[in-house]
Amino acid sequence: MTYRCFDVEIDGSVAHVRLSRPDELNTMTPDFWRELPEIVTGLSDDATARVVVISSTGRHFSAGMDLSVFAGDDLVADAEPGRRHARLRSNAKVLQWSFTALEKARIPVIAAVQGGVIGGAVDLVTACDLRYAAADAFFCVQEINIGMTADVGTLQRLGKVIPEGVARELAYTGRRMPAQRAYEVGLVQEVYADHESLVAGALETAREIAGKSPLAIWGTKVAMNFARDHGVDDALDQIATWQAGMFQPADMMEAFAAKAEKRDPVFPDLLPEPRGL
Repeated sequence: MTYRCFDVEIDGSVAHVRLSRPDELNTMTPDFWRELPEIVTGLSDDATARVVVISSTGRHFSAGMDLSVFAGDDLVADAEPGRRHARLRSNAKVLQWSFTALEKARIPVIAAVQGGVIGGAVDLVTACDLRYAAADAFFCVQEINIGMTADVGTLQRLGKVIPEGVARELAYTGRRMPAQRAYEVGLVQEVYADHESLVAGALETAREIAGKSPLAIWGTKVAMNFARDHGVDDALDQIATWQAGMFQPADMMEAFAAKAEKRDPVFPDLLPEPRGL
């Protein structure tokens, strides 16, 4: 399938999704917001890939929200205040889902960023499971610099990835955080010298993850997301319930057998999600 804002390539069990509008700094147009959740949810639901890597092209990962997203909506402009406010809230929820879809996917999503990670791009990467950066990368909660409150996920997720005080400093000041500082505070897992080595490193990690049991990886992602948002007791109840229904002894036996036989384990893919029910 052809997309306006992305190129998608699947190699083995790894899907590489690239932002493909470098001349426009990969700004997030209306097409972007429709296409990204469609791509990632489709890969997850169809069990087409076991890991997704999101990278970009050009000087910057993304300059954030495209102004076309803020273009006038005649239906909103002509509506009475209550309906207008409801429509604006609904619009925000649609944009939020574009990144929440990354979090809800059954498979890990890895961000590999270079240059500017600005505004909505910070929302995007904080919804990913892992983040890697080129040495020239920087992160900026740009919304505060243009007189608005970030509303697509940064304020809800960033403080759970890095220390809350650091997150607040970024959100209140709109300063740029360089790649090395992002590594020091845990926003990214590794910094690579350049864009080429960044993408190669992210894909290597993706292939390593793709070699694990897809069911165990899915359970790990669900459990860690739940634990992030709940207390320890509730999180322990959640994983006990998950294991009661989802634990797969065959995958464990295959892992042990592969180790004994000094070979790579072979695990079945997740079943595609049912459609049309």
